[in-house]
Amino acid sequence: MGGTRAVLALVAVAAAGALLLSGGSGADPRTPAALPGEPAPFLGTAIVGDGGLTAAIDGYGDVVELRVPGPAGRALIDSPAARQAAGTVPADTGIVPWVSVGGRRARPLWTADSVEQRYRSRTNVVVTTARFGGTRARVVYAADGSRLACLTEDDPGARIELRSGEPMAEHRLRCDDSAARATIATAEREARRWLLEARPLAATAPPWAEQMYERSLLVLHALADRRTGAVAAGARDGWAYVWPRDAAAVSLAFSAAGYHREAEKTTRFLLGLGLEDAARFHGDGSPVAGRPAQGDAIGWVAAAAHATGMIGGAREAAHILSGGQQIPWRDRPDYWEQGPGDYLGNAIAANADLSDFTPPSWGVSSDTPLGKGLVREAGDPRSGLDSSVAWAVRPFPTPRLYRAVRATLHQLVGQATRYGITPGEGWTGGEDPWSAPTAWTAWSLAALAREETGRRRAVDRRLALRLITDLRRAATPAGTFPERVDRRTGVPTSTTPLAWSHAFAILTLRELWPARTAST
Repeated sequence: MGGTRAVLALVAVAAAGALLLSGGSGADPRTPAALPGEPAPFLGTAIVGDGGLTAAIDGYGDVVELRVPGPAGRALIDSPAARQAAGTVPADTGIVPWVSVGGRRARPLWTADSVEQRYRSRTNVVVTTARFGGTRARVVYAADGSRLACLTEDDPGARIELRSGEPMAEHRLRCDDSAARATIATAEREARRWLLEARPLAATAPPWAEQMYERSLLVLHALADRRTGAVAAGARDGWAYVWPRDAAAVSLAFSAAGYHREAEKTTRFLLGLGLEDAARFHGDGSPVAGRPAQGDAIGWVAAAAHATGMIGGAREAAHILSGGQQIPWRDRPDYWEQGPGDYLGNAIAANADLSDFTPPSWGVSSDTPLGKGLVREAGDPRSGLDSSVAWAVRPFPTPRLYRAVRATLHQLVGQATRYGITPGEGWTGGEDPWSAPTAWTAWSLAALAREETGRRRAVDRRLALRLITDLRRAATPAGTFPERVDRRTGVPTSTTPLAWSHAFAILTLRELWPARTAST
């Protein structure tokens, strides 16, 4: 490779009037076209950070989100989700690398012949490489607690410059100087040191499982505020909030992987929230207006409190968090975040009676009162099977339901795409598969397999491995999990990475390949 040369050009661009989000006007800006097989520009595909300043990087090396002081903090760069959905993201959003080859006019990386993105091994340092003919241009990003560092590298005859329409971000960026190099070197060293604290998988785990495990841990490391433990669902407008359920799953994953300090910090943050005040919370613990409390929050936080040992048992924790009453779950929204109702996932998290979730037309077996499966909404057989039935195995183990859980999950896996499953049969959000339901279904099937023998054990483990393979197929080349992907191409169509999905991947891998300890 030729010598490294770069020019930093952070040009503040003033906004000229209000811009429409509808995408229906010819005057609206248009999101630049994606390269074939790649996600659209300005949709994050990787993140850098260690729980302080957090940056989302799209597949073309553009910095599309920058938040401080933590992943659920204030946005210095913000690409609105409404614009992304409407296809009206201006081309000067965020910080964008432009490349001039042979003295010709500079072009952004989404006009390259090809682009590739990877993390440096066992780090949160992300490298995006574009090729313009035979010329290569590379952008490297890392972040520490307060700054974003960047190095640009190009072949002879090329020149990279960074352009920005985000003046608030300018003072947070260090590029192509000794401070930037030091930040990147430190980020690499500290990430690898942090990974050494992880409880390993079994020695029989394949290399791809080890890589998925480490990448998932590093994603959670970036999305968990190192000061407060607040976990952002994702580094993106509309997702950079704390959902109690999602953050509790991250706490469970930290606990399972041996990161007890991180798990306790996240759980302590959750225990300090007004769980009945809202569905989402800011990084400072204040509620986010617009969505009422969901019916599973108390149960998930109780599970995290139990796993960390902060409150004795899961039921005791739920009893305390609900003020000594039955956890309120009826007539509440659930993880589908649609209208309120009496939903399966909320009932499982509340340890409620589930007899109303059995379709009567399926009949009743002799050894369980719940028949052959469980539907999403109590009393409505037409509501369809719901993947949240898996929660009755993990993290809310209810052995009397395992037969019905198995029947339900086997049918849902039978409907899977090659990139995973949707949340359930009655899902109205399109046909694209979602990574979190895919991962938690794999987790519970792996757990069922460990409790069975013979053919049932083999079938459950095979299905768990199939789903974790689907999840692996849905991952970006950098190893991050999108919230959902296009069912035909596997290209990300939503927030990437998603903390919830990576948490369940960690828990699944630990269930499939548990490491032996001195006590086992």
